[in-house]
Amino acid sequence: MQVKQHGLKNRVYKLLVMVLGLLLPQSGSALGGEPSGDPPLTSVGLAAEGGLEPFLGESKFQAQTLFQGQRFPNVVVATDGSVLATWGGRPSNHSYLVRRSSDGGATWEPTQTIAQPGFHGGGALVDERSGHVFLFVDGSHPPRSPQETIGDLEVYRSEDHGKTWKKVDVVIQPDVNGFVPARHMAESGTTLRHGAKAGRLIRPARVYYGDVGDHPYGYNTAIFSDDGGTNWQPSAPFPALGTGEGTLAELADGRVYYNSRRHWAPEGENPRMRWVAYSNDSGETWEDLSISRVLPDGDQNRDYGLMAGLVRLPIAERDILVFSNIQSQAGRQGGTVWASFDGGRTWPLKRLVEPGGFAYSSLAAGRPGTPSEGWIYLLFETGGHPDSNGRIARFNLTWLLEGTPTDDGQIPTWVSP
Repeated sequence: MQVKQHGLKNRVYKLLVMVLGLLLPQSGSALGGEPSGDPPLTSVGLAAEGGLEPFLGESKFQAQTLFQGQRFPNVVVATDGSVLATWGGRPSNHSYLVRRSSDGGATWEPTQTIAQPGFHGGGALVDERSGHVFLFVDGSHPPRSPQETIGDLEVYRSEDHGKTWKKVDVVIQPDVNGFVPARHMAESGTTLRHGAKAGRLIRPARVYYGDVGDHPYGYNTAIFSDDGGTNWQPSAPFPALGTGEGTLAELADGRVYYNSRRHWAPEGENPRMRWVAYSNDSGETWEDLSISRVLPDGDQNRDYGLMAGLVRLPIAERDILVFSNIQSQAGRQGGTVWASFDGGRTWPLKRLVEPGGFAYSSLAAGRPGTPSEGWIYLLFETGGHPDSNGRIARFNLTWLLEGTPTDDGQIPTWVSP
């Protein structure tokens, strides 16, 4: 596989990590320990973050169907640039499926069955230090009580960028309320790149309890691992009840942005827009809770919400976030992506992806120096419920910049196609 070089500095870092790899295998280079000020490197010796230019250029958009039947999407990009689309789970015939692309999403290998039966547990993530990829498989469809989540989990790991998988043992500790968080159904997780906890693995999770039929009492959380994915600790609860199916992204300053679906809201509050909070301690606690005035949570004729996609583009010192959900007054349709250029404070731009049926969705971004570089990936459900098709779109930032302005902020001058 050919990789692009990004100047002398990147070549120096690549050589350095190769030398360190000989001395300290699986050391994870600059991702562990205190921040060094150098760009973090991934397990294959490439920079985890690069420049803006690969996401610009000529406008590009392509889409194709990857899965037929079932539902529940996640998409991640392995450290070598392999794109991994994960899918699966419905009550009558559930299985956990993966498809892999080694050419940036142009073509796809045959479907792999990871677990059958097994419901997609969401939160698939890539450990950028080791290159390992983790998939979480639930044994049955939530909602469930917290007591039923204990032991109801399988985790699969790939050590070769998604070519093969094996089941591994993990431990998830109970949270401050004594509940073991459930996994289903959340956006993909991530490896933290900045701050004292650089190298931490973190993914959204949730707690079910009370009357789960109306969803008034459950809450979102996150689980994180500092030992490469064996032991997982829960964060403090997300500071709003009635939440689930969360998304998160690390910002350039090390804060973690959390964006959550809402199943319920206190009287007088709008339950049809997204909850937002931030963490200043690497995902251990959440604060600055607010309701987005721009990002919708599902169709706007009911108080129910919809799982969304979220990704931060791997651009050094910039906080370009892309969010996916629907723009619809009635019914799950009108799949749309929004762009923020200031870490989620404003969302000045949106563009329609799919005018027809569109439900759960997941986003990922290509990695510097790999065939995925410059692409944004959106895996989404389309078609009926409970069966749907899994369709993947790939596009660049230039395509998104051709979208419709919102009334929320301005596109900065440093973004130019």
